[in-house]
Amino acid sequence: MPKLTHTDRKGKARMVDIGAKPVTRREAEASCFVKLGPQTLRLVRANRVAKGDVLGTARLAGIQAAKRAFELIPLTHPLPIESVDVRLEVLKTGVKAVCRVAVEAKTGAEMEALTGAALAALTVYDMVKGVERGAEITRLRLDFKSGGKSGVFRRKA
Repeated sequence: MPKLTHTDRKGKARMVDIGAKPVTRREAEASCFVKLGPQTLRLVRANRVAKGDVLGTARLAGIQAAKRAFELIPLTHPLPIESVDVRLEVLKTGVKAVCRVAVEAKTGAEMEALTGAALAALTVYDMVKGVERGAEITRLRLDFKSGGKSGVFRRKA
């Protein structure tokens, strides 16, 4: 079984020392899904939700969140983010949020991508909760990562 890297010899949480690691190009993409009913989806598609532009607001929230992941997750390193792309797709049963992050750094951008996707989904929920309290956020997951010692990970469809 692989050793956990964020614990010391006594099992206490610690931030990993990345000082000796080389800077490489790293990318990560994560996604999340907000399950919504047909009536709510019609309002989102037509941009007629009372709180405003659901997709545009969620996209901006996802970008902001990815840039601030290190402030939210205790052992995450601050990264020199080069790009954050958040896409929201209105599908048959809900809205899919996808966040892609790219950096040149000593550690990966997985947490930034996951945080961006999660906050985009939370923002969709916040924007539609007045018309659908039963909205459900599901399937937060890492879909892709590249760079670093572990190489490429791509989730199978």
